[in-house]
Amino acid sequence: MHRVRLLALLSCLLPVTSPAHAQTVMLDLPLQSQHAVVTQRIGITDITVNYHRPLVNGRQVWGKLVPYGEVWRAGANENTTVTFTEPVTIEGQPLDKGTYGLHMIPGENQWTVIFSKMSTAWGSFSYKQDEDALRVTVKPQTADFHDALTYDFDDVKPDSTVVTLRWEKVAVPFKVAVKVNDVLEASLQQQMRGLNQYYWESWDDVATYFLTTKTNLDEALKDEDRSIQAEERYDNLMNKSRILDAMGRKDDASAVLNKALEKASAQQLYFYGRQLQSEKKQEEAFAIYRSNAKKFPDYWTSHVGLARVYSGQGDFDKAVKEMQAALTGVPDNANKSNLENYVKRLQSKDDINR
Repeated sequence: MHRVRLLALLSCLLPVTSPAHAQTVMLDLPLQSQHAVVTQRIGITDITVNYHRPLVNGRQVWGKLVPYGEVWRAGANENTTVTFTEPVTIEGQPLDKGTYGLHMIPGENQWTVIFSKMSTAWGSFSYKQDEDALRVTVKPQTADFHDALTYDFDDVKPDSTVVTLRWEKVAVPFKVAVKVNDVLEASLQQQMRGLNQYYWESWDDVATYFLTTKTNLDEALKDEDRSIQAEERYDNLMNKSRILDAMGRKDDASAVLNKALEKASAQQLYFYGRQLQSEKKQEEAFAIYRSNAKKFPDYWTSHVGLARVYSGQGDFDKAVKEMQAALTGVPDNANKSNLENYVKRLQSKDDINR
């Protein structure tokens, strides 16, 4: 009896073209308006829209199937929901993290987008305005025809995106923004209270983020010192040198750089030389290659570095000799193929530094 009553209730509430389209909510059966979920990450905040996709199916949608001036479920079947894993702003207005029922009030020139604290209702039939967490007004736009209702994430930026509903020939956008650095710093405080706090890599990763984004160099330096305290390595010393350089502390940066280079392996020295070359610091790179050859005379990357030095000086015979010496010690086929190509270039007197 309960099932019959529920089916009768739903058939009164839902537009159907024939009794054959009526469905219970007790069975897992194909729906006319199929289920979809879309997610976009902004910073470390996930935005997820969970909805059902009605079809235009030749009907007049706006002003008829979906009346103007009335609360609409912004999809089909149960609540369309939107979830934010961290606090956001919607069209500049703050909204706490959580899952919200997404409703809209269509208008010919203006739409109201509603975020309801009730997210488990069936459509908008039991909607109550006093459960609103936020309302914003937006302007609808003309769009290409979409038979199936669609939610897209447009204009994705490091700290924002535009969520856009598209159906028939109308698009309804609303902007979601995130205070990425505030969210991240709060998250890192929690993350670094667990096992992560005991690993040099974790503190180094945090410091690298702040250095790369140039958002908090003081925090980056403090975190890098924590990394070094956990385990002093070439990697975190090199990173500390970069942080000090970015802070304008050139002498301190140079001292830490020298300490890092003392701990560097043959490969690390070679790749540091390549980094200097990418920064157009050719002579400094060549000095590193020479130092590498003195410290690790038999390692294959040391020979590659010397080949680069001789190539840059135009001494291609010595460059070929060093590259061939590198070939005898290279550990894998991929690098072997690259070195063989370098030999051919050097034999043709082609500077491999270009």
